[in-house]
Amino acid sequence: MRCDVVAIGTELLLGQIVDTNSAYIGEQLAAHGLDSLLQVKVGDNLARIESVLRGVLADADAVIVCGGLGPTHDDLTREAVAAVMRVSLVHDESIATVIRDMFAVRSRPMADNNLRQALVPCGATIIPQTRGTAPGLICPVVVDGVDKVVYAIPGVPHEMKDMLERAVLPDLHRRAGRTAVIVSRTLRTWGESESGLNQRLDPVIASLDAAGSPTLAFLASGWEGMKVRLTAKADTAGAAARMLAPVEARVREIVGDQVFGVDDDTMESVVLELLRQRDHQRRRCQRGVPWRGGELCERGEVRPARCRSWSGGERTRRAADGRGRPSGSRLSCGPRAHRGGRAHRAGRR
Repeated sequence: MRCDVVAIGTELLLGQIVDTNSAYIGEQLAAHGLDSLLQVKVGDNLARIESVLRGVLADADAVIVCGGLGPTHDDLTREAVAAVMRVSLVHDESIATVIRDMFAVRSRPMADNNLRQALVPCGATIIPQTRGTAPGLICPVVVDGVDKVVYAIPGVPHEMKDMLERAVLPDLHRRAGRTAVIVSRTLRTWGESESGLNQRLDPVIASLDAAGSPTLAFLASGWEGMKVRLTAKADTAGAAARMLAPVEARVREIVGDQVFGVDDDTMESVVLELLRQRDHQRRRCQRGVPWRGGELCERGEVRPARCRSWSGGERTRRAADGRGRPSGSRLSCGPRAHRGGRAHRAGRR
């Protein structure tokens, strides 16, 4: 079953808010074995929202619409979904009662426009609101004689997550009629360009394309290096892992020691773990050009006061000749700096 995602809000298009909701929804759909091939952002315009929904529903079996369910004049998701369903909006007094009670419990006056959230497309099923005033909606839609569904959920992240997990995902599973799992394995590499890796892995990619699954993709990640993501879909996580294992082995055979980690590993965490494995004595990580700017500490990869393999480091300014040299302003970190700071605060220094 294919379920795509539409995020509503002009603020998303203007870059005033980063659309983390779509990323979360996509992650959850993949974890539940549901295909999601398209994510779209659209501003607060009724005609454009309706047009986008019709376009997405032409290919997808289901659409999750996130945002646009609030009480203000530019919250237009209800109207757009009703237009796609070809039905009218009706007032639901049970929703209105819940909204009034929420304001009464907080001893706050309620503006009348909050009751816009009690308008429901005729034929839709309500997802009760438990964390906010806006309910979610499960809306059946018929497209060219095929039954499809639109899920409308709030854009407030904690409300979105609650309704997604409590109502949307279970309903999608019921409609899909079977369960599946999508599992990804990410190999972290360093020292090779995206085009170079692609060329070296061409035989693997060709064989995967012919088979259809698993799939292989590249993710250029700047400081994080180049990621090679392997993804498989199967009935169980174990079956997907067994599909990935021989592909990962083949990629490692070709790429060799340029693979420095997997999944959530970072270069820093891998280096520190190697230090721990070699011995348990504290060692100084002397940083040259590749580690400029105190980035080990700045990036949060090292907790100096807790790390036995980390003796300390200094953040220095770069001199005109390009060599890192201590300047009048230093930022020291490490167990010694940590202890010194505590002693200073205690009045002992």
